[in-house]
Formats: sequence, structure tokens, C-alpha cells
Amino acid sequence: MYNEKSIAVVVPAYNEELLIEKTLKSMPDAVDRIIVVDDASTDRTSIVVEESARVDKRVFLLRHDVNRGVGGAIVSGYKNALEADIDITVVMAGDAQMDPDDFLSIIGPIEEGRADYTKGNRLFYGDAWRMIPHYRYLGNSFLSLLTKIASGYWHIADSQCGYTAISLVALKRIDLEGIYERYGMPNDLLIKLNQHDFRVCDVHVRPVYNIGEKSGIKLRKVVPRISWILLKGFIKRLVFKYVIRDFHPLVFFYLLGIILFPAGLISGSWLIYYRIFQGPVAATSALFAVFLFVSGLQSLFFAMWFDMDYNKDLKVK
Repeated sequence: MYNEKSIAVVVPAYNEELLIEKTLKSMPDAVDRIIVVDDASTDRTSIVVEESARVDKRVFLLRHDVNRGVGGAIVSGYKNALEADIDITVVMAGDAQMDPDDFLSIIGPIEEGRADYTKGNRLFYGDAWRMIPHYRYLGNSFLSLLTKIASGYWHIADSQCGYTAISLVALKRIDLEGIYERYGMPNDLLIKLNQHDFRVCDVHVRPVYNIGEKSGIKLRKVVPRISWILLKGFIKRLVFKYVIRDFHPLVFFYLLGIILFPAGLISGSWLIYYRIFQGPVAATSALFAVFLFVSGLQSLFFAMWFDMDYNKDLKVK
């Protein structure tokens, strides 16, 4: 318990026999329930967890017969916490990459009633550029930018950080069955939280790397996949939030921008190609292409500004 709030930690684990014990031993005393979800590991992860459970009675093991991905493991843990009526549910990976010293900072805004969901942000911590592998830092920054647009939480960075906490109220409201089960789960969850106007807080946490963890993330595969998830989620959010639930004209600005901007870009590129390899182009054609490009860009910027203004009350400082 922490200030009369029950606390659970979901630990998604796949082949983490080397670091899972260290992770479990690092759990703060405030944690009431530690839900380890073994996502069909092929090593001794479950055995190590069972040994830890004999020493620490807070540890509870769930096993997947088939690998469902980190998102699927977290959802299983969320369901268990929901059944136990836990007030605050935290996610800490089984590879010991989440610093327990940041635990109270993660649960604080929810415990105080200021937020419904908190998310760790490693990108702005000290010299994060040197602490985090550069290719992951850049890939994460790019996905964070796309997630801002797709989710409507413009103040949130480090979208891929899995160090999070969620309130019981939010957990009850979110459709857990509909959450994406693989690596893009945090991005998809943010979109669903925004649809219901939940308050989200960005919490600076310390990056932890080079402790023996092994990452199976390949950015060349992950970035396109998550970008597609974000695009679909973005469209669903606009329709649900700004058409079905409460109409807002920003949908027209987005629609105009999506039509005019590519049209101007394509026509302008064609005219440049024609001018270089074929000959002169009509001034009216060039002006029309510029008009489409600028109008489309302005429409997108206006739509983003409207979206940012509409969601400003969901930002927690």
C-alpha cells in the first residue's frame, strides 16, 4: 500500500531468466502484488519466478501457452490487477531496465488524483543521448512525434517507454481486448486513453542500458508497423472524438490537408522534373502547385493546433 492505495506491478517477461530475479528483488515495499506474465518463454524464466515466489509472497505467476507479445503480456497482467481491484497498476519490464528509484515519481500523479495514466520519459534525462543507443534514440524520437499527432497527447515524449502506471478508473474504462498486443501497445493505449479524455502525465525517468539485456527490436521492421498502427488509431480517434461524440471542424482541416498537401507535393515535383528534363512550364501551373502545397500545409497546421487546444486540459504538469 502507498497512502492507502493498493499497488500492483505487471512484469511482462519473455526469456528473462538472467535478469528476472534482479527485477523482482528490486520491487519497492509499497507494492502489494507482483504479477509476472511469462509470455511462453523457452528458458527457465518461470522456474526462477516460482523460486522467487517462495521467498516473496507478493509474486504471482501467469503463463501464456503461446507467445502473444509484450502488449499481450501486459494486458493479461492488467486483467489480473483489475480482478483484484488494484488502485494503481504499474508496468516494469522483466529485464531490470526500469529504475525502482523512479517508482514513486511514476505513481505519484495518480495517487494524488492529478492523472489517470503516467508514462516514463527517458529522452530528456541528463545525457540521454550518450546513455541510449543512438539508433534507438532517433527511432524512438520519430515514433514519439507520430504518436503525438495520432494520440492527441502533444506533451508526451518517449512513446516507446514501457515504464507506466494506470489508475483503476482508466483500466475499467479501456477496452483491454482491443489493445494491440505487440511492440506498439503503448502507442495504441495512448490513443484509446485520449478517446475517453483521460489525463496523462510525462515523468522523467533514468535510462538503464548495458546491464545484460538483449533487445529483439529491429527498427526497420518496428517503425513501419507502428506507423501503420498509429495511422489507423489516428483515424479512429478523429471519428470517435470529433465526429461521433462531439463534432469539431478540425476534421475538415485534416481532410483538406491530407488531400491538398500530397497533391501540391506531387504536382510540384512533376513540374520540377519537367522543367529540368523537358523544358519551360507555365507560370500558372507552378503557382497552382504552390497554392495546393501551401494550402495543404496550412490546413494540417491548423488542424494540429485545434487538436492541441482541445486536449490542453489533459496535460498534467
